[in-house]
Amino acid sequence: MVYIIFLVAAIVVVGAAIKLNEFGDVISRKSALSGAAVGTFLIAGATSLPELTTSLTAVYIDNPDIAVGNMIGSNVFNLLILAIVDIIYRRRRLFQRVGYQEHKPAAIMGLVFMIIIIGALALPQSIEWFGVGIEMFVLALLYIIMIKFFSNKGEEETTDEDLPVKNYKLKTAVTGFIVMALVVFGAGSALSISGDQLAQVSGLDSSFVGSFLIAASTSLPELVTVLAAFKVANYGMAIGSILGSNIFNMQLLVLTDILYRDQAILSAAGNSHIFIGLLGVFMTLVTIYLLWRPAISNQWRYIAPSMIVSLVYVVFSYIIF
Repeated sequence: MVYIIFLVAAIVVVGAAIKLNEFGDVISRKSALSGAAVGTFLIAGATSLPELTTSLTAVYIDNPDIAVGNMIGSNVFNLLILAIVDIIYRRRRLFQRVGYQEHKPAAIMGLVFMIIIIGALALPQSIEWFGVGIEMFVLALLYIIMIKFFSNKGEEETTDEDLPVKNYKLKTAVTGFIVMALVVFGAGSALSISGDQLAQVSGLDSSFVGSFLIAASTSLPELVTVLAAFKVANYGMAIGSILGSNIFNMQLLVLTDILYRDQAILSAAGNSHIFIGLLGVFMTLVTIYLLWRPAISNQWRYIAPSMIVSLVYVVFSYIIF
């Protein structure tokens, strides 16, 4: 029965994520918001709902390793999605079609967030304030600063195509976006819970389950969103949704720590998450490089960094397993 629930939930999440991206594309083209802003905040928040459900469930069953591993692992898997899509659609030159300056804040902030998490995990004793790790207050403050930064910028991403927008009014698109976000939340919850049950049956370590198995399943909306954004040639939203999800996931970790009342959640989690975090730092640095580097005509030289990222992820997963 659990297999059927997992499959049905996955199908619903895929369908809802496609519509979510469609409405998000309309919002980005018919409002003052750029594709990067829509991807970084609106779509990123909606597609991160399954991660929220999973981590809250982990807190309820007192399994901090799954809660922490799910968030860090999802960030790593999200970056893997960008790398794989970049390889498959190498002729489109994904990272050469968007502006570095527009995505730089989200990319660098994601890197800073991951480094802060690694530092907190490495400390023998977390500094707590009201039972919450001090690093969580830092993450929340930096996120607020970033939102303020984005609200003051109005740059548009660079694309070579100007495809027609779906025939939706802006109000209809906003309403549809909210409805699809709720569907993703519901189906994503079923996906996460059933995925957790499947993991328990396998008898694998909680850190591995949270960082790879559940993280991969809860990142399904992000995968569909990126592919759908490619379909409408909204490359800024494709990259923005991934970078934004990674930032938003760290804010969900803040919420998780607040609800986990035993102690600071990073103190309760295992040190093995440090290695997953280091993998995330490496992949984020490569992503920043891909956004920054000048145009390259040779397609094999172009996709070399993405191929390295994918290979490192596979090898690392095998070693951890």
